[in-house]
Amino acid sequence: MNSVCYIEPTEELRAKLTAEEYKILVEAGTEPPFNNAYWDNHEDGIYVDKIDGTPLFASSTKFDSGTGWPSFFSPIDNAALILIEDTSFGMSRVEVRSKSSGAHLGHVFDDGPKPTRKRYCINSASLRFIPKVDMAKEGYGDLSKNLF
Repeated sequence: MNSVCYIEPTEELRAKLTAEEYKILVEAGTEPPFNNAYWDNHEDGIYVDKIDGTPLFASSTKFDSGTGWPSFFSPIDNAALILIEDTSFGMSRVEVRSKSSGAHLGHVFDDGPKPTRKRYCINSASLRFIPKVDMAKEGYGDLSKNLF
């Protein structure tokens, strides 16, 4: 794990999140494949940061990677993410964190589909899904015009 702390592990945050969410978002854990909320979600909408609601990914860029985690070929805005070299567990990967909250989201790989060839492999526990039909009432109405 990186020695730099990207998210403050406060008691307030621990109280706001489930134990699994805390392990993933704060301690950079990973949820089980094929046993998480969004790996097989095909509904139109957006996926936002579980902690602060920043829009991160749209269903229009989600694809079935066969890995058992939600996978996207592009974020809504590259500037909303922090990419960090991750050499934990004897592997060389690129960790993905939310720039606004510092939360661990997952990893990005170079084996995705066109047009980017990227696969943002993201933990469901780090996201909150907002269906397209609810985006306006949740305050994300302006995004629906550009994403779908």
